Amino acid sequence: MSCKSTKVAPSVDFDHSCSDSVEYLTLNFGPFETVHRWRRLPPCDEFVGARRSKHTVVAYRDAIYVFGGDNGKNMLNDLLRFDVKDCSWCRAFTTGTPPAPRYHHSAVVYGSSMFVFGGYTGDIYSNSNLKNKNDLFEYKFATGQWTEWKVEGSLPVARSAHGATVYNDKLWIFAGYDGNARLNDMWTISLQDREHACWEEIDQSGEIPPSCCNFPVAVCRDKMFVFSGQSGAKITNNLFQFEFKGHMWTRIPTEHLLRGSPPPPQRRYGHTMVAFDRHLYVFGGAADNTLPNELHCYDVDSQTWEVIQQSLDSEMPSGRLFHAAAVIQDAMYIFGGTVDNNVRSGEMYRFQFSCYPKCTLHEDYGKLWENRQFCDVEFILGEREERVLGHISIVTARCQWLRKKILQARDRQRQKSKQECSEESDEGANGAPRDIPGGSRPSGTQPLLEVAIREAQAQPFEVLMQFLYTDKIQYPRRGHVQDVLLIMDVYKLALSFKLSRLEQLCVQYIEASVDLQNVLSVCENANKLQLDQLKEHCLNFVVKETHFNQVIMTKEFEHLSTPLIVEIVRRKQHPPHRLYSDQPVDIGTSLVQDMKACLEGGGLEFCDIILLLDGQPRPAHKAILAGRSSYFEAMFRSFMPEDGQVNISIGEMVPSKQAFESMLRYIYYGDVNMPPEDSLYLFAAPYYYGFSNNRMQAYCKQNLEMNVNVENVLQILEAADKTQALDMKKHCLHIIVHQFIQVSKLPNLRSLSQLLLLDIIESLATHISDKQCAEMGSDI
Repeated sequence: MSCKSTKVAPSVDFDHSCSDSVEYLTLNFGPFETVHRWRRLPPCDEFVGARRSKHTVVAYRDAIYVFGGDNGKNMLNDLLRFDVKDCSWCRAFTTGTPPAPRYHHSAVVYGSSMFVFGGYTGDIYSNSNLKNKNDLFEYKFATGQWTEWKVEGSLPVARSAHGATVYNDKLWIFAGYDGNARLNDMWTISLQDREHACWEEIDQSGEIPPSCCNFPVAVCRDKMFVFSGQSGAKITNNLFQFEFKGHMWTRIPTEHLLRGSPPPPQRRYGHTMVAFDRHLYVFGGAADNTLPNELHCYDVDSQTWEVIQQSLDSEMPSGRLFHAAAVIQDAMYIFGGTVDNNVRSGEMYRFQFSCYPKCTLHEDYGKLWENRQFCDVEFILGEREERVLGHISIVTARCQWLRKKILQARDRQRQKSKQECSEESDEGANGAPRDIPGGSRPSGTQPLLEVAIREAQAQPFEVLMQFLYTDKIQYPRRGHVQDVLLIMDVYKLALSFKLSRLEQLCVQYIEASVDLQNVLSVCENANKLQLDQLKEHCLNFVVKETHFNQVIMTKEFEHLSTPLIVEIVRRKQHPPHRLYSDQPVDIGTSLVQDMKACLEGGGLEFCDIILLLDGQPRPAHKAILAGRSSYFEAMFRSFMPEDGQVNISIGEMVPSKQAFESMLRYIYYGDVNMPPEDSLYLFAAPYYYGFSNNRMQAYCKQNLEMNVNVENVLQILEAADKTQALDMKKHCLHIIVHQFIQVSKLPNLRSLSQLLLLDIIESLATHISDKQCAEMGSDI
């Protein structure tokens, strides 16, 4: 298989018990599959099984099992099997009585069995005997035996187009359609003991999704997720999560997604959603009379959506609905569905996931803020002079207004230090004892720089600082007016400090939090703080037909200031024309962008540590290094060198200057793009420097797998030899031998060491056949 595209990097484990793990690197190559690549697999032949939609698929071992659905004329109850290794179709072996033909049922795998529940049965051709079911069938993969579970006691109402999953040895059923109305109830049954199994209705709490059908569910991180679906007039593109332990629902907010950020998928039904690693993948469905075919990905940790960029050689499926999807190992398989013109599909597609560890940049800087280690600035806030600690390197990188304040305070501190030195010199000349001047203190004992900010109070300023370190702020709790008022104070600071990104976050959070209970408090506060945009939002909210009568009947309205009451009445009588602006909104710069600018020179004047690479100095920032690396954190906490200089190596090996710069980019702003030869130097860096996870190592491995070619093979050979990456060295020699005519013309060949040239000659001698030797001898 070609290795020219991005490849999946198999997971890489650290051997923490081995302190010499950098001596020998083992990469364990191949076989590889291109990341984010769609592949069209052999379709299901008509003589095996009909094209279909509204069916189910499940994954068991190395096979996909397809059950039921409809072919456009009849309901089906056949069971098909697709072998993912052989890419071959067949009818699955079955005995016993299968479920009646049906569609919009559910199917899950537990242990070595598939369980089918409910669905819609009858004759769709003659439109007779159509009804929903609440029966439960088990199919044993080992024997092919179908068995119906006869359950005593209460049963879920018969339904179709519901959601189903398995968690904690139980089958969980949610919502659906009972033939008359959409549902949002939840039932569960234990799958461990058939004889004693009984259905139990779950008492749900929290923000329960509206009654809905034709939606998918997926389990990730011990939570069940539901996205969109058919829910009547209330149809939305909301994502909900369900806590199995507390039976609590939560709507996942989207207010933290800035304008310009990838939005959630548009509302839809008949789509699929699967979980892999920390991600949910949504594909297809009907979205406002269209059949989109983008693949959307939701990161459960960062609560962000993105549209997956497919690889260039992808064979992407067309838009469809009522298809089905399942995951085997690190790939998603999609089968069937209804495509354009109501045509049923028999196509099977495979999508290759990427499985890199998550970026911990925001978390690492967030922990640095929470721990308050290595702080070098103290902000003195408001008239009460409350104090908040911080790190100059991060604050100055993120906020130009605070950067100016810090520079002014530093200039004053230096002037004061010079003045004290001058006075001490005078005292010394007169025979008086002298203290060590502040500028000559050993590194690490410098006093905190004090910066006074009279216009800020501690609580909103701390929220602002949290944003500077993480690009996030805490979402206001529902029903807590004080939370919303706090965010308004933060918004006021964001305007003063010219933090566009924080401004947008605050506005989105506040507008999303305004409700009938708090709108007057928020409006009054906005009026007081002169936050005109928020005041305008509140006034428009109050005068809405569905809100106005409820708001003016509250006690809060009675105590509202007279000018505001007048404004509300006039707004109701003469609503202003809404002005729509097509001007792009300035969403400011992100944490990644600001830390990149800091490394590239923007933070040079705030450097407080020197990194030495082969004696060459590279200024850096202690707090940033310590926040991202436990190696530097321990050093700066316990073994800080007095001269403020640190020699850089990875074990016994000193990386190249280029590789060292690649590592700094990763530390400062999480960048993983680097030349392949750098990847060899940095493969062991995550272990040696104690990064939060092995994200860099996984990318290094992938980089080497996909990018070794004739043009760079000699540089990588040198790096492999220096880092003792023996299998990579062997891989490079293999390429050199088989492409020697091209390699021999490379100018770098002449600069290789004598030992490496001997290795190449030895490899050539080993691979050249006797016949080739004879031919070469005849030419001499």
